[in-house]
Amino acid sequence: MLVIAAGTLVTPLIGAVLVLGWARWSRTPWREIGYVRPKSWIGSLAIGLAFGFAFKLLMKAIVMPMLGADPINPTYHYLIGNTTALPGMLFAMIVVAGFGEETVFRGYLFERFGKLLGTGAGAKIVTVLLGAGLFAIRHYSDQGLAGVQQAVITGVVFGMIFAVTGRIWMLICAHATFDLTALAIIYLDLESDLAHLVFK
Repeated sequence: MLVIAAGTLVTPLIGAVLVLGWARWSRTPWREIGYVRPKSWIGSLAIGLAFGFAFKLLMKAIVMPMLGADPINPTYHYLIGNTTALPGMLFAMIVVAGFGEETVFRGYLFERFGKLLGTGAGAKIVTVLLGAGLFAIRHYSDQGLAGVQQAVITGVVFGMIFAVTGRIWMLICAHATFDLTALAIIYLDLESDLAHLVFK
């Protein structure tokens, strides 16, 4: 666990690759970390896209303003109209965040805490909260308190979905879409408009 944690601190992509290596080495079935073939790939993709998009809009227009967050994310403000930065950000949001963070913070942590705490309702609640807390801490260094607040909420929501379904593909898609929607909002300089859409 310490090696995977250290890798995740560097980047969740390294953490995720280590998780997949650990699963193979320990002969842990892929399904135990959420890698279960969806009943419908198209359905999972569509749900992930719609949910990730709607969830980000809800967070930006209602939830974060209610928490008093700055309408502008200063860390990523440089992305406004910055076409040069888009390829790297697309990779980071799809591969590092979508695949990497979901594999570590949902798939791996649920498997490990499931072995430690059990799989009952109480254990799953604890796992959701611990996973969301660790996920939030990961976002403090670059996004501060607002990043932590948003990550706690998204971590709890994604964690609850994983606790119920045990499936990760839709969450990978939803997480990537959530972040890509955030990127589009910043790139198009719509942050302030959306943050004041409901609460003037």
